[in-house]
Amino acid sequence: MGENKNITPYERVLTARKKNRPLITDYIDALFEDFIELKGDRLSKEDGSILGGVAMFHGVPVTVMGHRKGRTTEDNIKYNFGMPSPEGYRKAIRLMKQAEKFNRPVITFVDTPGAYPGMEAESHGQSTAIAESIACMCRLKVPVVTIITGEGSSGGALAIAAADSVWMLENAVYSILSPEGFAAIMWKDSKKAAEACDIMKITAGELLEYGLIDGIIPEDRKCFQTINKVIAEELIRLNKMSSSALVSNRYKKYRDLDGLYKPVRAAQDIMKK
Repeated sequence: MGENKNITPYERVLTARKKNRPLITDYIDALFEDFIELKGDRLSKEDGSILGGVAMFHGVPVTVMGHRKGRTTEDNIKYNFGMPSPEGYRKAIRLMKQAEKFNRPVITFVDTPGAYPGMEAESHGQSTAIAESIACMCRLKVPVVTIITGEGSSGGALAIAAADSVWMLENAVYSILSPEGFAAIMWKDSKKAAEACDIMKITAGELLEYGLIDGIIPEDRKCFQTINKVIAEELIRLNKMSSSALVSNRYKKYRDLDGLYKPVRAAQDIMKK
């Protein structure tokens, strides 16, 4: 499965941010049955920017979660534009631990400009919540599949994307931070976002080449069908593995420093020119 290489990286960023792209609620409606939303982190409050719960997938119970955005300004404000606070990640941890307890596979959908950077979020332990979510995900003894559907920026995305199998829609992006943030740090000018995109290596094709994702899903009229097939096939493959093998392979996957540094070295080479 490939991607259209005639689109620039920045054009993919703009496409990933379009308001008419499917939301997590659309994916849940199209791919799962009998979804039951579970709320709250059992410590503080409910964070609507992470939507999660239990559903049926091909007759098998699974835990589904992901970033939630809105289509209207009102809904975007309600869900904080898909930028979770610590409460959202603690809810994700609760759902993942519950999934492990009842031996349910975990399926996540990533679409966020990043974790919420506000003062309240920081004072409530944002960085700790993200780190604990990543650690929890890496230790899960059940299969984990992630689909990056839009923006996948920073630790806000990685917190629910440390999966056994990670797939991206062809116009999705996955990066250490937003192109605007990268440009602001590198050149003190956020308007150089397009230039930053060429350096950052954030597109599905680039990340597949570096081995940082497992596949690309074309965004055509069969997109939902393809996602359905990918999840089903990946769960069949992963369910054949023991829980110890899942944890061990996941650990090796994310300790492959050579693979992780390939895009960094590529970016450094570009910047030297």
